[in-house]
Amino acid sequence: MAGAIASATLFAFTASAQDRLSLADRVARLEQQNQANSGTTQLVNQVNDLQQQVAQLQGQIEELQHQNQQLQDSQKAQYADVDSRLGRLEKGGAPAGQPTAAAGGGQPPAPAAANTPAPPQQAAAGPAPAGTAAGGGNPGAASPAEQAAYDAAFKSLRGGDYVTASRGFRDFLVKYPDSALAPNAYYWLGESYYVTMNYQVAIEAFQRLVKNFPQSDKVSDGLLKVGYCQIELKQQDAAIATLKQVSAKYPGTKAAGLAQERLRRLQRQTAN
Repeated sequence: MAGAIASATLFAFTASAQDRLSLADRVARLEQQNQANSGTTQLVNQVNDLQQQVAQLQGQIEELQHQNQQLQDSQKAQYADVDSRLGRLEKGGAPAGQPTAAAGGGQPPAPAAANTPAPPQQAAAGPAPAGTAAGGGNPGAASPAEQAAYDAAFKSLRGGDYVTASRGFRDFLVKYPDSALAPNAYYWLGESYYVTMNYQVAIEAFQRLVKNFPQSDKVSDGLLKVGYCQIELKQQDAAIATLKQVSAKYPGTKAAGLAQERLRRLQRQTAN
């Protein structure tokens, strides 16, 4: 009898111990599963974060591509504008009824033909003949040296080599600051910067023309291009003031007409 009781007690103790071990194993397995699930959740969250970052980067790339395309379109339009005007210059002027300068307004220069040297008495560029003072206070024709230096710079501009053209016009103005061709040199120097989208430098060239040669026929064109540069630089208030100045000071000119048209466009953009 005592043996039977002892056996039963031992069996019950062994079963209880086994139950406790089984429970501990189950708890351990549950903890492992929980840790695994936690790691999976963190991984999923990290993947979601990465997907959001990729989407943001993709949006930024698309925006940059759009801006780059706009810049390319703007540059192509400016190149086409200069090529068109220079093409008309090579032919001796624009057809009747059409403006002679698509962006600058006013009368364009009349350069010599590409393979025919210009006589010293004929200006290669500018609204006024070289025998008169293009700047308003310097009578006399350009010297052969002045004419040659100017023609070389203008030839580079006409050929689309705007870097060489700007360098040539700068050198010309350093050597011949009082030349009858100086106003036109300043204007085309500004154009060489404008067409390559160096708007701030272009403004400086056009402003020097306006300040140093107030009587020149190119002043209205130069002031108009100051306004255009200010538009490109997002200086809208300054641009509006400049374009109004062109319209008020030079009524009836092509520059004034172009200024009024650009003002109307700016007002429509503001309204929208």
